[in-house]
Amino acid sequence: MIDLKAARQDPDGYRAALARRGAAADFDRLLAADASWREHTEKAESLRAEQKRASKGKPGPEELARLKELSARIEIATADQAQAAMLRDQVLAVIPNLPDPTAADGMDEEDAQVLHTWGEPPVFGFAPRDHLELSSARGWIDMARGARLSGSRFAYRFGDVAVTEFALYQFVLSKLRGKGFMLVLPPILVGEQAMYGTGFLPTEESNLYRLEKDDLYLTGTSEVALAGIHAGERLEEADLPARYVGFTTNFRREAGAAGKDTRGMFRVHQFDKAEMFVYCLPEQSPEIHEQVLSYEEEIVQELGLPYRVMNIAVGDLGAPAAKKYDIEAWFPVQERYREVTSCSNTTDYQARRLNIKFRREGKLEFVHTLNGTGATARALLSIMENFQDEGGKVAVPKALRPFGAPEFIGKL
Repeated sequence: MIDLKAARQDPDGYRAALARRGAAADFDRLLAADASWREHTEKAESLRAEQKRASKGKPGPEELARLKELSARIEIATADQAQAAMLRDQVLAVIPNLPDPTAADGMDEEDAQVLHTWGEPPVFGFAPRDHLELSSARGWIDMARGARLSGSRFAYRFGDVAVTEFALYQFVLSKLRGKGFMLVLPPILVGEQAMYGTGFLPTEESNLYRLEKDDLYLTGTSEVALAGIHAGERLEEADLPARYVGFTTNFRREAGAAGKDTRGMFRVHQFDKAEMFVYCLPEQSPEIHEQVLSYEEEIVQELGLPYRVMNIAVGDLGAPAAKKYDIEAWFPVQERYREVTSCSNTTDYQARRLNIKFRREGKLEFVHTLNGTGATARALLSIMENFQDEGGKVAVPKALRPFGAPEFIGKL
C-alpha cells in the first residue's frame, strides 16, 4: 500500500503521480475517507479525555449521570471511528503503487515503450508451424486430453517436449543460483493475508482459485510465497539484499482474458514457473531492477531467442508495481513478439502490506521488493517455433543439453 502519512503531507504530488495510472479519483476518495476517520478519532479521543476529567474525585449523582452519558457517547463515537477506519482501509487497499517517473506513459498494452531488441527473427523457406501443429502428428503437447481431464486450457506434455521443459527450468535455476539466489520450493496454497500482502487481493480476486473449505488460495505465481518468507519480520541491514529463486506450479483463472490466446498452451490455467524475488534497501531497488532484467536477458540470449525489451505503460501495470519490464520473444507463426518474462520493482508497496522492515541506525524502515520471471513454458513454445525444420524436427538450444534435454525434439 502507499504511505498514507506521506500522502497527507503531499496530496498534490501523490494525486499527480496516481493520475498517470488513472487513479486520481480513488486517491481523492482515500483522502476524504482518511479525513472522516481523523475527525471521528478526534471526537472519540476528546470524549475520553472529558470522561477522564469527570471521573476524578468522588462523583455525586449529577457527575454519575454525566459519566453515564459520556460512556454512551464514547461507545457511539468508537463505533463510528471503527467504521470510518474500515472504509478508509477498503479504499487504501485498491490504491496502486506510485509509478516510477521513468515508467512509460499511457494506459494500454500498446503504449509500452520498446527499449531495445536482440537477435534476428528466423527466415524460413517453408510455412512454420506453431507448437500444436508441430505436436499434432507426434503427441508432444495434447490439449484435447487435457481438456477431457480438467477442462479447457489444461495441457499434457509428453516425451522430448516434457524432458526439454524440465531441462529449461533446471538450466534457469542453476544459472540463478550462480548469481547468488537461494533456491526455494515453497507452498502453493496460501492464506488470504499472503494474497492481500502481495497485492493480488482485492484487485485480482477474479483470477484466483480459492479452496473455500480450507480458506486457502492457489497461488498464481511463486512471488506470493517468496514475498511471504519474511512477512512480519525485522531484517538487519547487513542481510540485504536477500535473493531467492522459487519454483512452483501456478494457477490462474485468466478471467480477464476471455477469447484471448485460446489456442494451445500459451495462456493456460496451470503452468510451472521459476521466479526471482529480492528484498533490498530502498536505495538499491532501481539498480537491482536493472540487474534482474539483465539476468532475464542472459537467459533468453543463451536460449538463442530473438526478443525485445518493453518498458510497460503505467496504466498496464499491476497494482503493486512502480515499474515493469517485459521481455517479448519472437513467435514466427504469429509474426510478432510475445511476453515470455517480466520483472517488476514494487518498491515498499508489498512490504507495507506484509509489514517487512529492516533496522538501520537503530530505526526501522520498510524494505523494497522486486520480482522477475526466470522461465515458464512460453520460452519452450518460442523455441519450438523458432528452431523447427521443414520436417517438423526442433533443434534444442545447447544451453539445455547439459540438463538432460535432447539435441532435437523429434520423438515421444
